[in-house]
Amino acid sequence: MTTKPKAVVLLSGGMDSCVTAALAAQQNSLALVHASYGQRTERRERQAFDAIADFFGVRDRLVARLGHFRDIGGSALTDPALAVPERESLLDGPPSGGTRAGDAIPVTYVPFRNAHFLSIAVSWAEAIGGTSVWIGAVAEDSSGYPDCRPEYYRAFQELVRAGTKPETRIEIATPVIQMRKSDIIRRGIELGAPLHLSWSCYQGEQEACGACDSCLLRLRAFEEAGVTDPIPYRARVAG
Repeated sequence: MTTKPKAVVLLSGGMDSCVTAALAAQQNSLALVHASYGQRTERRERQAFDAIADFFGVRDRLVARLGHFRDIGGSALTDPALAVPERESLLDGPPSGGTRAGDAIPVTYVPFRNAHFLSIAVSWAEAIGGTSVWIGAVAEDSSGYPDCRPEYYRAFQELVRAGTKPETRIEIATPVIQMRKSDIIRRGIELGAPLHLSWSCYQGEQEACGACDSCLLRLRAFEEAGVTDPIPYRARVAG
């Protein structure tokens, strides 16, 4: 029997990382990393992570606790003094390059967050003999976060090559980075990914709010894909 290569997948519990895990599982055995970093929906995201990990039958799990993000602040996801914005205008049309002309980086951006996540995943991959680190970053049809751009991951790949043991070969995989979210949903359905277990809301933990950027992007994507979003919402903004 040929042993499958081990893929370390960063799994937030959201739909992009859920589909990324399904893609990685096609030809790899999975090891899943989740970050609890003081985000508003930390408990609910952890619940989604555990449910998705159970669905895939993954025993190798690492939960990284990064409470320093709450101390750093600067993001509405970690600082209770900053409100999570609610923007119906997001549904007016698809953004170009992940943001619209004149838009600033959203207040929900967590400063340089993905570098921390990737560093943990690479460290674990090197320790357990993993050959790849997968992350569900999306450049198009997203909130315009700078650490979701392809050039960010190309640069990080060079950092991995320079900063690991000479015999280590870890590839950074971003399989959905150039996809629209509606296409991610379609691909997830094709793969049988457990989208019903995923969670995207920035505010709610019992029902998704239906009004934050993440909910609006998700709802629009399901609508464009012609599929009903299976998770509960307090309110759904009409397109």
